[in-house]
Amino acid sequence: MLFEIKGLRVSYKGAEVVRGISLNIEKGEVVTLIGSNGAGKTSTLRAISGLTPPAAGEIWFKGRNIARMPPQDIVKMGISHVPQGRFPFPYMSVLENLRIGAYRRKDKKQAEKDLNDLLERFPVLATRKRQLARTLSGGEQQTLVIARGLMARPDLLLMDEPSLGLSPVMVREIRRIVLDIEQRGTSVLLVEQNAQLALRVAHRGYVLETGSIALEGPAQELLGNGQVKKVYLSN
Repeated sequence: MLFEIKGLRVSYKGAEVVRGISLNIEKGEVVTLIGSNGAGKTSTLRAISGLTPPAAGEIWFKGRNIARMPPQDIVKMGISHVPQGRFPFPYMSVLENLRIGAYRRKDKKQAEKDLNDLLERFPVLATRKRQLARTLSGGEQQTLVIARGLMARPDLLLMDEPSLGLSPVMVREIRRIVLDIEQRGTSVLLVEQNAQLALRVAHRGYVLETGSIALEGPAQELLGNGQVKKVYLSN
């Protein structure tokens, strides 16, 4: 088992927003966490990456409990977090944004090879590599922050609402990117309100409702589940 959460509880401004959830991810697996606004999805990712210390529970990664570990040490262990809202460094170029994603790596030559590989995988970044990140479109900025997260060579990539606010064309591009990441062996925990997108790229899924897991199972089964169709796939 690459990653496992056991009984995770997270509080925000004095209120419990994640209520004792448990989930796991195998190596090379894409797992999605879907749910409505306020369900606790982002708080779960923030607890995993060390940005919000959990109130209770365990977070196991590569056989080690990383709950309450500093964020920089979690990154060093092999977890990258692509946060909601994109957030590239706006006054840095595309190349500078990508290189800062590898700031903790010691293998500088390999990091440069990885950078060149990412520019091949994401041609839009190659054509704009000298531009300031703030001048990119929303979809291009999202591609950049995903690529920046990959520059750390993570074993587990946390993705928080990567399709939020994007055009249908860019949503399809995000789907292609997630599938490409999975094919290259990186595990993904994908948080999405776009349940259709999430369940079509994931192996398994968890449905989070008001801080608790209401449903879980293979993604294809959840796609066919009546409750999931009614609440999350009706649009």
